[in-house]
Amino acid sequence: MSCPPAFYHMREAALIYMDRSKGLEKFIEDCKKYNESGQSYAVYRFVISVNPMDITELNAILGNYILHEPVRAARIFQSVCDAAVKTLSLITGYQNEAQINVILKVTHLPDLPGYHLSLSEFPLDHRSQRLYMMEGTVTAMSTITKYTQGARFLCSDSKCPLSKDFRYIRVHTPGATESATVRQDFFCDLCSSLLKEDVKYRVLGEKQVIEFMDLKTLLIFQGHSATNINYRFQANTVFIRVPSTICTALQKLHSKTLNSPWIFTGILANIFAARLVPMGMYNTLKLCILLSLVQTCNEDKKMGNPLDLMVVTNDTLIVERLMRYSICLVPRGVSHTHFNDMFATVTKDEFGAGTAIIHAGSALMAKGGVCFIGDINIYKKEKLDVLLSVLESRNITIFIAGKKYGESSDQQIVIPVQCNFWSYADSSFKKYNTKEPSFIGQMDLSAVPSHLIDAFGTLLYLPSANPVISLVQHSLIRAIGPEASFYLAVPQFTTQDFEELIAFAKNLQVTFSNKAETLLHSYYLASRRVRTDLNGSKISTSALKYLSAMSEAHAKLSLRGVVTEEDALVAILLFEASLTLKHGSSVFRVCQNPLFPVELIDENSLHQRDATLREYLQQLRKFIFTYGPTSVTLANQND
Repeated sequence: MSCPPAFYHMREAALIYMDRSKGLEKFIEDCKKYNESGQSYAVYRFVISVNPMDITELNAILGNYILHEPVRAARIFQSVCDAAVKTLSLITGYQNEAQINVILKVTHLPDLPGYHLSLSEFPLDHRSQRLYMMEGTVTAMSTITKYTQGARFLCSDSKCPLSKDFRYIRVHTPGATESATVRQDFFCDLCSSLLKEDVKYRVLGEKQVIEFMDLKTLLIFQGHSATNINYRFQANTVFIRVPSTICTALQKLHSKTLNSPWIFTGILANIFAARLVPMGMYNTLKLCILLSLVQTCNEDKKMGNPLDLMVVTNDTLIVERLMRYSICLVPRGVSHTHFNDMFATVTKDEFGAGTAIIHAGSALMAKGGVCFIGDINIYKKEKLDVLLSVLESRNITIFIAGKKYGESSDQQIVIPVQCNFWSYADSSFKKYNTKEPSFIGQMDLSAVPSHLIDAFGTLLYLPSANPVISLVQHSLIRAIGPEASFYLAVPQFTTQDFEELIAFAKNLQVTFSNKAETLLHSYYLASRRVRTDLNGSKISTSALKYLSAMSEAHAKLSLRGVVTEEDALVAILLFEASLTLKHGSSVFRVCQNPLFPVELIDENSLHQRDATLREYLQQLRKFIFTYGPTSVTLANQND
């Protein structure tokens, strides 16, 4: 079938734009991912980012289609993708254009009145399928459910030529219902027989329904409109398609390191925040930061076991820089300032009846995220006592005096505190009683208030030779070659790449394997046994929760759905290192930096680190076999 010349001009403009914007390069990479997966697909889904203004400069008609007829514009890009796949032989087994599903992701819309849609203004356009910007207040939302992105149908008559190929492909289009994509009354164009779905080729996505009202509704509720006018409030229903993924480079790195349970997270820690600090510097701290970040949650969900972090160091500049940078990677990362309240304050409602108003502090504002409280030594004892109580109970109790606020009786309100706390202490600051370490591996932790040492789950000690020289060298190298990579085997990842990784990883649902649970419980019991003296056990009862949370976080960061023994080992080594700092080494002896015993500079060093961790796993099994429950036979298990 011949097409008008304008169609070929638009297709040429689309190809030029994809080439200039590196969209073509991304498309080829996506095709390679499909091709290397070894699976057979009926529908190949491609998301193409388009800038309407740039395309309008290339071809005004195509630009107009993107803004006002996006479905028609998607078909033009679909034709370009089809030609590219066939010409370059990008996908083995690909047959026809119907298998390509193109999603155009518009970078922005013109900030003009015609592109703003409001339910409170008339006339409304009910028939066009163009793009609009809408702004409002969400009043209701559904749970996330599945919908069909694409499906393959075959002619039910086995003698029909269309009973075997990919002729009948149904893909979801904006505004369509599920029945428009998948149902049982489709017929063959050739023989009129009923079509049947080949279910194994169905592609599912996620969707969420929200209802929101125009912002002007809030003005009416606030009494800014005349009272003699009647109003009708109507919510607008919107379907949100919610894909969550990570960048292609991270996906490739993950697939290349699947043969090891530790290399992927080790590389992430090694290259994390490489634009701020030298690559490879303080890898254990950076790994703990990433683990704490993936153990956060969305504000509408209940947070699991927290992962708090306390760092003792004389490199306060580097540590603070890292932590301030890292809290920006989650939506609810809050940097607390000491002149504000950390939890909550109660004041009178000066503009109302004088009742009590509870003002949220930094920790409550960081719900589901991270509260960075900075240097622990800038706070007074009463503030630290409240912090200790919150770390132990994970809630804050607010007392409201009845007489002061016009009530007949006093009230106590308990508010849950759902965030991770990060802090540091300057090791050169000797405010508290100093005593010389008396055990091997024990460090001078007098910079930290003694009653808070055990309250933070993770305790790190970072000695440094000369942090200033390291930062100067790092800054000079980046000034000479801004895009230079210290670790040539791994590409540089942007802040957005890590944001997407954390957002994806923290929402993974993970379960514990039996071996991982057994290893954690057995280590906990064995460790309590060897670290018990006349004053009782030095292992708190909450230690098992910390070990489970750290193991779960490492599985999430590794993009796995099951917590394995290797994840549990990471948690145990971090916990044992913290115990060694506080109480000295035990029979299960670990070095000061057990997770990064060598500098990660090449592939050999990664395998050397793996071998060391394997040795630690065998050492742990022997420790449990000797001091743990008698029913445990971990030492006889193979890797």
